[in-house]
Amino acid sequence: MLYHLFTWLDKVFDFPGAGMFNFISFRTGLAFIFSLLLATMFGRRIIDYLQKKQIGETIRELGLEGQMSKKGTPTMGGIIIIIAILIPTLLLAALNNVYIIMMLITTVWLGIIGFLDDYIKVFRKNKDGLSGRFKIVGQVGLGLIVGLTMYLSPDVVIRENKEVKGADQRVENVTYAKEDIKSTKSTIPFFKNNNLDYADAFRWMGEKAQDYGWILFVLVTIFIVTAVSNGANMTDGLDGLATGSSAIMGVILGILAYVSGNVNYSGYLNIMYIPGTGELLIFAGAFIGATIGFLWYNSFPAQVFMGDTGSLTLGGIIAVFAIAIRKELLIPILCGVFLVENLSVILQVGYFKYTKKRYGEGKRIFKMAPLHHHYQKPGNAGIQALIQNPIQALPESKIVIRFWIVGIILAAITIITLKIR
Repeated sequence: MLYHLFTWLDKVFDFPGAGMFNFISFRTGLAFIFSLLLATMFGRRIIDYLQKKQIGETIRELGLEGQMSKKGTPTMGGIIIIIAILIPTLLLAALNNVYIIMMLITTVWLGIIGFLDDYIKVFRKNKDGLSGRFKIVGQVGLGLIVGLTMYLSPDVVIRENKEVKGADQRVENVTYAKEDIKSTKSTIPFFKNNNLDYADAFRWMGEKAQDYGWILFVLVTIFIVTAVSNGANMTDGLDGLATGSSAIMGVILGILAYVSGNVNYSGYLNIMYIPGTGELLIFAGAFIGATIGFLWYNSFPAQVFMGDTGSLTLGGIIAVFAIAIRKELLIPILCGVFLVENLSVILQVGYFKYTKKRYGEGKRIFKMAPLHHHYQKPGNAGIQALIQNPIQALPESKIVIRFWIVGIILAAITIITLKIR
């Protein structure tokens, strides 16, 4: 809103300083500061309200170090994150940008699903919350909306990068097509010709390959949105773990959005140029500010938990953001923490069912899943001493910081994949 207002003031009245709003970097800085202040200053009021309404976390005894001290801590704090993202974005971003619209819909959509889940847990006293079936339907629905928007919107276009060798074969120039095109292409890491076209899987179908490529793209979008949002939900088990990890991912996604939306930087890095994605940097600034601001209260010992209201929303935002900038194939690297947390649960449940069926007694790979609880739980589960180490439980804050460090390493690897080809 402010962006459109000051743009109008600059064009019509040549209002002093209004031209600053034309710079993405300026608006990103404002979005970051504004969201950070919103989360820290108004977060306290929301926490007080949650405490007054006795909206506290119900804790089950699982034998985890320091677990019962969390009982009664206010939950549904994801509302703080959502507000701190939405308000700066609405004020400072170009609201006619299709990518910004997609991110706003994602934030509200998954925020509502997470809120309903927390509401059922807290007010209906149903520890299972919203049925898993309804969660999946909601996530699939969002993936379908995003995928079809990418397919149908005339504003979602790319210019493919084409490498041109110099005379000495060492000089590398990148040229782009003169016109923007609709495409099912995405960036693939570690390969020299780093564009992967989903339509190539249907090349044998001739002219229909592009249509079926879009169908595959939509299905991949649905899968990624569901997997990453659930991964963030799994990771939200220790104070500050999901919040800090998401902030790290947000920084990298913001960088990738900026270079993808700038023809000069994308040319230098030899990646596809995606017009309009630079505007996503404003959303990324708000996202980073909101998550860091929430850490003010969510860091150990947490004064508030985000609940599914926050965790599902954070994961969905990261997934849709990556899809929008055609970097979804980098998610296994960038979101490696979420991926491992998800896999630990799948492996634990699958191995337990397999051994119970085969031997009559279920066995476990980890002391507890998701993986962060494995390091938090003392003792062992009697399988593979290497996996069961350390025997002693680690302090919660140490586990969180070590996961953050792993996340930073993965973030760095994600960035350098742009040049390791």
